[in-house]
This record gives sequence, C-alpha cells and structure tokens, in this order.
Amino acid sequence: MSNILYLVHRLPYPPNKGDKVRSYHLLKHLAARHRVFLGTFVDDPQDEAYVDVVAESCAQMHAVRLSPRIAKLRSLSGLLTKQPLTLSYYRNADLQAWVDRTLREQRIDAVVIFSSVMAMFVQRVSQHKLVDFVDVDSLKWTQYAPRHRWPMSWLYRREGERLLAFERSVAAHAARSFFVTQAEADLFCSFAPECVGSVEAMCNGVDADYFSPQHDLPVPFDSQELPLVFTGAMDYWPNIDAVTWFAKDILPPLMRILPTVRFYVVGRSPTAEVQALANHQVVVTGTVPDVRPYLRHAAVVVAPLRLARGVQNKVLEAMAMAVPVVASQECSTAIDAVPERDFLTAGTIPQFLAQLKAILGEPDRARAIGKAARERILARYSWDAHLSIIDHYLEP
Repeated sequence: MSNILYLVHRLPYPPNKGDKVRSYHLLKHLAARHRVFLGTFVDDPQDEAYVDVVAESCAQMHAVRLSPRIAKLRSLSGLLTKQPLTLSYYRNADLQAWVDRTLREQRIDAVVIFSSVMAMFVQRVSQHKLVDFVDVDSLKWTQYAPRHRWPMSWLYRREGERLLAFERSVAAHAARSFFVTQAEADLFCSFAPECVGSVEAMCNGVDADYFSPQHDLPVPFDSQELPLVFTGAMDYWPNIDAVTWFAKDILPPLMRILPTVRFYVVGRSPTAEVQALANHQVVVTGTVPDVRPYLRHAAVVVAPLRLARGVQNKVLEAMAMAVPVVASQECSTAIDAVPERDFLTAGTIPQFLAQLKAILGEPDRARAIGKAARERILARYSWDAHLSIIDHYLEP
C-alpha cells in the first residue's frame, strides 16, 4: 500500500457530471488499494453536503472553497502573463500550502493529478507523477474560437495555444499521462511528439449495476408523449450548443412528422439561454434527484453534440439503461460499440430526422438496439478493468 497525493480540480462527488464521474471512480479505485491524500476545490455550494462523504475515503483531505465568479475575474490577471487563464483561475495559496506541507510531512510515494491544471501545485517536486488529462482540453478552447466573435474568439484562441504549451510541459515531466481514448492520446501526441511513449489511453467505464434497466423507477413522462432526452450539466457550453441546435433546428421538423414528441433537457445549472428554450415541446428540468428515471423511460436518448472531446458518459449511461441512443458523429467516434447495432449516429439535421423517425416508428428495433447497447456496456465498460491500467505505475 502506497501513500498517494491525489489532486482534483473539483470535488469528486457526487458523480453527476462527466469529469466528476471519472474523478470519483478513480478516487474509489485508488482508495481501495492505497492511502489517499486528496486536495481539491469545492466550486458548487450544493457540493458542500458531500465533503464529509468524500473525506471518509481518504487518509486526509483538504477542500478549498472556490467562487466561480471571483475565480473568473481573477483569471483575467493571466492576460498580463504568458500563462493560460485557466491557471490563474485555479491558483490558490491555501491549497499550495497544504500540498507543500503534505509532501513535507507524509511519505508520499506518488502524485496522481486529475486535469492538467492541478499540476501547477507540484511543478517543483520530485515525486513520481501520473497525470490524467482525460481530454485534450486546449483543443476545446481552440474549437470555441471560430464559433464566437472578437474579442472572445481571440481570447479562446489564446487560451488554447497557452494551455497546450502548459499541457506539453506537464506531460514532459510526468512518468505517465492518460487520456480517455486512444484517439485522444494519439491526438495529443500529434501536438506533443516529444511525449510519444509516455502517453496511453485509460478509458471511462460505467456503473452498470446502478445504471440498470432492472430497477423499478417512476415514469416522469406523460403517457401520450414520445420523450426524447438529453442529460448533462447545462452550464457547459458544448451541452448548451447541443440542446439549442436540437431544439431550434431538429425538433420543429421532427414534430411535423411525429407531433407527440417532447424534448427533455435534464441537468443541473441550466443557463438563461437554455431556460429560454422551454415551451410546450421542450422541458428544462434543472437539477433532478435521480437522472435514471428519465433515461429508463425515454423513447430515445439524443446526444447531438457538435463539440465533443473523448467519451461522453451520458451516452454510456443511456446504453447501460438499455435505451436506444442517437449520437452525433463527434460523440460516436469515441464509443467502443457498433453503429446501427448498439447505437445510432447522425451528423446533419436530415440524418438526425431520418434516424429518429425510423427508431421511433419501430419499437422492436428500438428494444433490440437497447438490448445490444446494454450487452456492449457489460462487455467493454467496467470501471475496474479500465482503471487497473494505472495500478502498474503505482507499484512500490
């Protein structure tokens, strides 16, 4: 058993959004085998209730409260330097002092870093460092740029360039770096050829016992409607873009064909832009106590993301619930499953309309795709099987 310093940019619980799902399961995996010293931020007041829950899994934990509003203002100080604004957003003297003290007072065998930005707290230490980048975050900012006007386009492009430089530096000083798919790992290596040989994939999993169609879950929909469901954190720009595109460009022509369809946007923190979509045909739920009833009883789960990095947990969870999924091509390329058998894919408005019209009109085919999806999840997406990759690099 080793002593592991685990640094995470957001409290890894509850597992109710993509990054927290992965960071939570990684914490659970590490804590079952090692003594974990966790340093993290709490950036959502609702997460305060779970701080003690997380602490129970750790030998020691230090959680720093972070106000997103203040952090955004502080991040602008990065414009005076050559550093990415993301570093200024998370820079914190309190957490730095705790990290330094922990490294000084505890016999830390290895440092596990979740999200590249947390590497700034251990830049000058000699301990064995493993970095879970998850995605190539810098590319996400670069992709935002052409979708916005100046000056935001310039700001996003600058952030992408500066963050990539930081990611390369972090990977160069790490014993091993991980990405959520092999495609994402290869993409990073194309930008950072000096890191080839020290980068590999560590895929996401899904808790197939929790996300199971066997649970008796209440029906949240009207019996006369055909519910289409999207799940995700609704203050995240790619999710906002996805539901806006679907509600404005795909749903209206679909309703002319199938007038009983209704679009449910299920997820925490919907922005004003998302809330404005709500009408008779679009339901914006906000935070729900349990997302599973919406998945279990959906006619179809849609994932029309036009900007997507890595594996989308929302897709895996829906597949685990044996629900047919229609995903954008940006989502589908990262899924280890067979299109048209385990899920459906679409890239354009006509393609989405064709796939949805077909699957909603063929209940037997919908059930067959859902069944195949569940079987694929059971065969390929065990958390322990994927996360065991990191164990080799944590051996004493």
